[in-house]
Amino acid sequence: MTRTDDSHLPSSTARLRAEVLTAEEVQSTAESGRIGENQGQGEAVEPEALSVGRIGGLRPRRRPGDGGEVPGADVDLVDALAAPARRTVAAWLLDKRSPATRQARLQVLASFLRWLRTVEPELEPLAVTGAHLDAYCEAALAGALTIGVRNPGKPLARATVARKRAVLSSFYTFAWRSGVVRHDRTPVSRPAPARDARTLTREDRRLLRLGIARLAAEGRPAEAAAVALLDATGAPATALAGLTLQDLRAVTAGEPAIVTVHDGRGDLVAFPVPPPARPLLRTLSAMRTAGEPLIRRADGRPVDVPWLRAALTAAALAGGIPRRRAELLDPHMMRATTVTELLRDQAT
Repeated sequence: MTRTDDSHLPSSTARLRAEVLTAEEVQSTAESGRIGENQGQGEAVEPEALSVGRIGGLRPRRRPGDGGEVPGADVDLVDALAAPARRTVAAWLLDKRSPATRQARLQVLASFLRWLRTVEPELEPLAVTGAHLDAYCEAALAGALTIGVRNPGKPLARATVARKRAVLSSFYTFAWRSGVVRHDRTPVSRPAPARDARTLTREDRRLLRLGIARLAAEGRPAEAAAVALLDATGAPATALAGLTLQDLRAVTAGEPAIVTVHDGRGDLVAFPVPPPARPLLRTLSAMRTAGEPLIRRADGRPVDVPWLRAALTAAALAGGIPRRRAELLDPHMMRATTVTELLRDQAT
């Protein structure tokens, strides 16, 4: 049998090697087509070739009553990741001895990865930023998750979302400490990804901005300004709802040129106001007093995610986007896409 020196490997990787199936189990699994011929003959199994389903407590469940401990689809999702991400996930799962903790970690991470594929299908998991976690948690709170959850479209409790974020933060902290987090600063040529129907193409954005102008012309400045700022800044709905006169800055006399918003973590971030939104904010400013929300409903009530979703759909329809597509557009998807584009612009 080939021997491999484990002295240079992280302790979690060494444990992974120690927790793999016995030789008899490997032979049995090989006969069922789960492992390659060489592994079935007893040769050493490299960590990057291992399935996370062979970690204690994570046996995949393929059919009722087969003794599986976690959904086989979750195991397959992680196993299909690129080698650096797959190894990192395996090491992170092994970092906890409790099978229940490992199972909870796998379930949360798999749900997040499925959501990520709908938002940024070309993005590697190790290139995720805090903005993606913010968008995911906001979507969960608003009931905008349609994949990776037990009841699609149903808002999750704040305590549940907080637990999910803690698990995901644990993974990315582990990955960062392991030196595998990838925030590329060099632009890479990639084939055009297949876009999710709920995200905006370049042409969609052009039509949406046309729709913003038409909403403004119809006397709906609050909706027009909200969608314009969402398009330009990727600000969360709570930040847009909390904008006041004090958040606007004019570089020179006249229309506001800078807006400050709080991101999903509560940090204050400044953005240039897109030219189409400047007259809208000036109009709203003239209608508000200091400390009063700039963007609110016609009856004075605060705006929220459903209101912003309706405003986004209205702007899309006004710009000429077909109704079926316009009704699929979602503030959370748009926010995640916008933030990702801003990060790429900074990198280049």
